[in-house]
Amino acid sequence: MILKASQRGGGQNLAAHLMRMDENEHIEIHEIRGFVADDLHGAFKEAYAISKGTKCRQYLFSMSMNPPPSEDVGIDIFENSIERTECDLGLENQPRVVVFHEKEGRRHAHVVWSRIDAETMTAKQMSFYKTKLKDLTREIFLEQNWKMPCGLADPTQRDPRNFSLAEWQQAKRAGQDPRATKSAIQDAWAISDTKEALEHALKERGFWLAKGNRRGHVVVDYDGEVHSLPRALSKKTKEVRARLGDPTKLADVAQTKRAIGETMTPLMHKHIDHAKDMFERRKTAFDEKRLAMRDAHRDARKQLLAKQKVRTETEEKERTKTLPKGLRGLWSRITGKYKKLKEKNELHAQTCHKRDRQERDKLIASQLAKRRTLQTSIQVQRQQQAETLKSLRNDRVRFRRLEQTPAPEPERSRSRGPTRDR
Repeated sequence: MILKASQRGGGQNLAAHLMRMDENEHIEIHEIRGFVADDLHGAFKEAYAISKGTKCRQYLFSMSMNPPPSEDVGIDIFENSIERTECDLGLENQPRVVVFHEKEGRRHAHVVWSRIDAETMTAKQMSFYKTKLKDLTREIFLEQNWKMPCGLADPTQRDPRNFSLAEWQQAKRAGQDPRATKSAIQDAWAISDTKEALEHALKERGFWLAKGNRRGHVVVDYDGEVHSLPRALSKKTKEVRARLGDPTKLADVAQTKRAIGETMTPLMHKHIDHAKDMFERRKTAFDEKRLAMRDAHRDARKQLLAKQKVRTETEEKERTKTLPKGLRGLWSRITGKYKKLKEKNELHAQTCHKRDRQERDKLIASQLAKRRTLQTSIQVQRQQQAETLKSLRNDRVRFRRLEQTPAPEPERSRSRGPTRDR
């Protein structure tokens, strides 16, 4: 149960935020204590009105409670954590509200206290509350035997991704296996007997034949990497020239790179648009499933509450019948029997209340499990989309750079005589 809190004003904005149905699939006002109003806006207005009698501007103390997403946490654990928080921070008996939120298969709670002590008209001091909440968070994780986040167990192990929302970084170009490259070029050579046939076979394998600056015939792959054709074939330069002719008739490396970029950039645009359309259709399908599940879960909870309400009224009537009336009731009061029956009924009512709460917890846990399963599929879909689009955009950037490849500077004449191609 990760506990995070802050002192704040702006009660009406906070109330509106806590009741936003567009951001949450289920909202439950679990408790409003110490206020006359029975809604959040009214309660926070009361807190604000009382704070006007003091100099306190941050009259509310708001805390979020986030258990591990994979754990089924009952209301009792939430309530116990709230009580311990009040004890540690000196907020006992302060007016408070408790609201439960559910979204994406995860259940968490918000607790908001009024900091103003109505008797002394002073604000509760919240000294070192962050440290106290961090210590209490560790205690709860240890007690519940939950896997503690690295950053909680050791602050130096915090996930850097939690510091801020980082932009997608351009992926590093994946290295090609030299053996696979060599094998592909050799296959193209083996099935070709002319320069034209070789160019066609190479392009089918993602390579372009070009004129090297100093090494005769070369092959350029779609990443813009240049490979010596004689070296890839394990043949002498003369043998390659004998079949392919003079390399000066081919486009040079810079021209070939620009041609690759001009060919591949539109293709990348097409692939990106296709990927976006595909993922948008999948997203729409998942949204329909999510909304259908949300509505079904809301209906199930309403039906359970209605059933429990009818049962509670029936049980209350049955308990009332057990209390004697008239002269018998007067005599039972004198003998003390009435008191015992009343205590028995109160105990029975508490048992029924506990049973109803357990039924609600069981239903919610079952629904959360189903929602988490759907959320896992949604997250896999999002990850696939991010990785696919990132890869395609990275390729598009690389091909655009190839389009802008500058022409090589002309070589200066050398007095040492001709040099052999490498």
